[in-house]
Amino acid sequence: MMKYCPSVEDSVSSGVLLKNMVQSFLSELHYQYPEHLVATSPQKPPRVAWTLNQTEVPQEITFSEFLQKIPAGDVLVVNDTQVLKRRVFSQGLEILFLKQLENPLEWEVLFPSRDLKVSAEVELPLSRKFRLIEKGRPQKIQTDQILSESYFDEVAELPLPPYIQKARGERHNISQDLSWYQTAWAEKPGSLAAPTASLHFSQKDLQVLKNRGVQIETLTLHVGLGTFLPLTNEVVEKGVLHQEFVEISESTWAHLIKAKSEGRKIWALGTTVTRSLESAMIKQRLKFETDLFIRPGFEFKMVDVLMTNFHQPGSSLLSLVMAFAGIEKVKQVYTWAVQKEFKLFSYGDFSVWIK
Repeated sequence: MMKYCPSVEDSVSSGVLLKNMVQSFLSELHYQYPEHLVATSPQKPPRVAWTLNQTEVPQEITFSEFLQKIPAGDVLVVNDTQVLKRRVFSQGLEILFLKQLENPLEWEVLFPSRDLKVSAEVELPLSRKFRLIEKGRPQKIQTDQILSESYFDEVAELPLPPYIQKARGERHNISQDLSWYQTAWAEKPGSLAAPTASLHFSQKDLQVLKNRGVQIETLTLHVGLGTFLPLTNEVVEKGVLHQEFVEISESTWAHLIKAKSEGRKIWALGTTVTRSLESAMIKQRLKFETDLFIRPGFEFKMVDVLMTNFHQPGSSLLSLVMAFAGIEKVKQVYTWAVQKEFKLFSYGDFSVWIK
């Protein structure tokens, strides 16, 4: 029997179909918003968009009312990562130090290097310098001295999202960002961005919930640069995202599995917690690097309620919300939120999505 061999025409047709599917998906992730809705400082307290299911219209409730809606016995999971100061300014350049490599003098970084040749040297604060050894995205550099954490504490700034810098008309942090852009329970250094849904909560809020019988559990996901980057055709075609480190304690995991078996709901505070929990369910491991890309069609097995901010168009975070709540429902709520002038993105207002 003759085997079927795809023709050139078949391959071209498949390629066109895939490209069209990718473009259709990316177009679903776009929406319009006025620039003045980009929050440049935390919303205290935030406005809350409460979204029950696929059919009901969203409601605006107060943050205090929201806290009262988490039932005793349910589990709230938070991310205890701490944002690193890794943005260094020098010679008119803004250099984001992403990752120290095996050679402690070598780093992956991001900075505008188009006008520089490989082997070019760049001055850093405090009489340090580096040499560009590889271009690309990210670039690779070699420093003349080991850059310690104390060095970054002295000269670097927190890596605020570019849209906050743009909305402020100011590239540098302001003094309040040091407290604004860390969660109240930030403990384990490693992130290049804050788990921003958590910025709305204080330790007092968690204690109020504990006193009412809500179970609080903690995990760690170190947020990577990819959280700022728009999705590309290549990423969507491959179906995997940037890697992020996840660690969940055995006791936390046991508590979550027990809660699920007893029909109690898991409330994930943010997309980072959601990605961590769903990745752990797939991998059946508690310490790992995740490249999980959550998009519409994904089957959630751990998270029952997603609490998160309003996310950028074209982002993997918006894709995750659409996977959880449905594309059309998210479009409806985002349109409503923009009309109601909710504040958007990292320092913006809050939304709650219940399956």
